[in-house]
Amino acid sequence: MDLVGLGEALGRWCARRPWATVILAALVVSAPLLIAVADLGASSWHPVLDLAMTEFRVRDVFGAHPPLIGLPGRIGEYPDQGSHPGPLSFYLLAPLYRLLGSTSWALEAATVAIHLTAIAAALWIGQRRAGWRGVLGVAALLAVAIRGYGQVLLTQPWNPYLPLLAWIVVLLATWSALCGDSLMLVPLVVAGSWCAQTHVPYLVPCAVLTIGSLAYATWERGHGRFLGRRRWLDRNVVAAVAIGIVLWVPPLVDQLTNEPGNIATLLDHFGDPSEPVLGVSQGIRLALRHFDAWAGFAGFTGDLEGAGRFVSSASAWRGALMIGVWLASAIAAWRHGPAALRRLHVVIGTAFVLGVLSMTRIFGLPWYYLTLWAWGTTTLALGAIAWTALAWGRRRDPLGTPAVAVPIVSAVVLAVTTVVSALTFASAEVPEERLSSALGAVAGPTYDAIADGVGPAIGTDGSYQVRWSDAADIGSPGYGLLNELERRGLDVAADEFFAVPATDHRVRTRDQSDAQVHLATGGYVQRWRQVPGAVEVATYEPRTAAEIARAAELRAGLLARLGVEGLDEVAELVDTNLFGASLDPRISADDLADLTELLDLGQPMAVFIAPSGAGL
Repeated sequence: MDLVGLGEALGRWCARRPWATVILAALVVSAPLLIAVADLGASSWHPVLDLAMTEFRVRDVFGAHPPLIGLPGRIGEYPDQGSHPGPLSFYLLAPLYRLLGSTSWALEAATVAIHLTAIAAALWIGQRRAGWRGVLGVAALLAVAIRGYGQVLLTQPWNPYLPLLAWIVVLLATWSALCGDSLMLVPLVVAGSWCAQTHVPYLVPCAVLTIGSLAYATWERGHGRFLGRRRWLDRNVVAAVAIGIVLWVPPLVDQLTNEPGNIATLLDHFGDPSEPVLGVSQGIRLALRHFDAWAGFAGFTGDLEGAGRFVSSASAWRGALMIGVWLASAIAAWRHGPAALRRLHVVIGTAFVLGVLSMTRIFGLPWYYLTLWAWGTTTLALGAIAWTALAWGRRRDPLGTPAVAVPIVSAVVLAVTTVVSALTFASAEVPEERLSSALGAVAGPTYDAIADGVGPAIGTDGSYQVRWSDAADIGSPGYGLLNELERRGLDVAADEFFAVPATDHRVRTRDQSDAQVHLATGGYVQRWRQVPGAVEVATYEPRTAAEIARAAELRAGLLARLGVEGLDEVAELVDTNLFGASLDPRISADDLADLTELLDLGQPMAVFIAPSGAGL
């Protein structure tokens, strides 16, 4: 059978079974994620820092203190910083998390389930817009997007990663709503609220697209278009607005009941950033790197760099070429393409402009996670380019190969990309494996020591304050230990200083605790071994003898070089805050390389049970 015959046969099968096509496409697209979550089930993962904070809040959903706002972010001064707009991610993660046993793996499984829901929603939109062809086309694009993002990003419940596939739903639902399908305002509002509440870089783009779509639908009714669907248009607009109001009730309650509320904090911070913004020139260069489709195909595997890199091979000139090709296709579509294609290009163009404006307003370091949405936009642009080429081909040869090749080409892209992703996702990695392993080594012995009443501990009925002295990772394992002990059923809380990241109901003063559980890393371990009344109950050394010697060599050379460079204040951080030292903009490339290697080698870790008032 030739290409034309094969395409016709596949088209007939899909046309006769529209929902079977949607379900089959969803299973194929989701296969890499399902494989990854199954593999992660055999791993031992112990969340730290933001992921531990996420699990706190997911547990709180069904408790006495349901969250009203999102995860704390780089918004203001740590630890009293503002938070991302809303708690919707916690509420959507919570049911499956609780159903699967409230384990760390359950959190990963709930994350994957949310991405599967986004996949199903995107395919449903494709089916409504173009039948089985739309399903296969959207499935191919989703497979490409998943390949680009990779396993680590799509299985972590971290707030910058959670909206990645939902952003594609926002773009597709906006397009569908502009095509007159007012029912798609509902998934647009849900997906847009999910993205905007979970990570603040999505707030303005989602607000513009959602409010614009609602306004367009209202305008169309007022001008008498789609007359046969006026009643449904009214109902869908009302439903979308009502759902949106409900979804944004928690942040509004927070704003009305706290002083200052989080909304006011966000407005104040972004209205007057504490650090310089990138500006137009650097923002455009950063945007062009993120529109490099070739780098997107290479994927995020193993190269998540802090300085705003998409992947190491990303190129501004290839991104500019991508934009040029898209612009040419948009012009061609505007002249000769169908109305639906023209509207898709409008959505993509709007997303591009909003994205570039967003990048120009990034303040401080342009961390990679601030711009991950760009691959979703670029993927949809690739689909629009392909559709434009098809429309041009059909214009030249209406009965020829281009029309019947759609299903076979889409199916091949879907199958090949999914197989490649599945092979890489089969060896799934847990987040922050270095810290996860260290935390896993000390959490169990710490719990056992508390249960056995070691030192000042009085058993599992006591109340404990978890504190930490972390020389390397800004307290990441401290939050993790708090999370691990709470998950095991202990009454634990952090110091009042951490009321925002740990939540204000998860902190207490020293005199409110029966004893202190103190996690120390690096040079703090030896210091805590000298604290009166402190009993060491767990110890972990991740380094071999050779690595310990290497760390000593790096430290000595780094301190000497920092002295020559006149960076004495950075040198003081080497033994107390390695990560903080690595962020200082004044350090040289050699300094950064040494600091990075020291972080990668790891630090010794120990846990002490001490009197509640003990300290250095």
